[in-house]
Amino acid sequence: MKCPFCQHDEIHVLDTRVSEEGDAIKRRRRCGRCDKRFTTYERIELSMPFVVKKNGSRMEYSEAKLRGSLMLALRKRPVAAAAVDDAVKAIEEKLLTSGKREVDSNYIGELVMAELKRLDKVAYIRFASVYKNFEDLAEFQDAIEEAGQERKRQD
Repeated sequence: MKCPFCQHDEIHVLDTRVSEEGDAIKRRRRCGRCDKRFTTYERIELSMPFVVKKNGSRMEYSEAKLRGSLMLALRKRPVAAAAVDDAVKAIEEKLLTSGKREVDSNYIGELVMAELKRLDKVAYIRFASVYKNFEDLAEFQDAIEEAGQERKRQD
């Protein structure tokens, strides 16, 4: 680290504390050359993996897009906003803990389907019909039967 005033690299830490919010380490520092004092903050930097689309293009992960997909499938369904927040957090946690720098959009789609299946079977079918690009009624029936079998196992 360099002094922000004189760019000298001999810096002394005078005091270290946890920030009031508890999300950072606050350090008071003093430059060995100009003797000026300044504060630095250390925070955890979590970086989400890039999303590799079906056409091979790469884009940054977007929580807004994930939430939008969930909300579209859950439109007019009796699912609490807190449950949607929990689903988004669960998906993001799986993405972060995967340790990958890039993930396939199909992987995210499967995570979304798993969360929707848990939250609401109708929303699951809505999402699956678009995600899996159902071509005919038989594919809808298969998805409905799969969701129904899941429900029977839970009962």
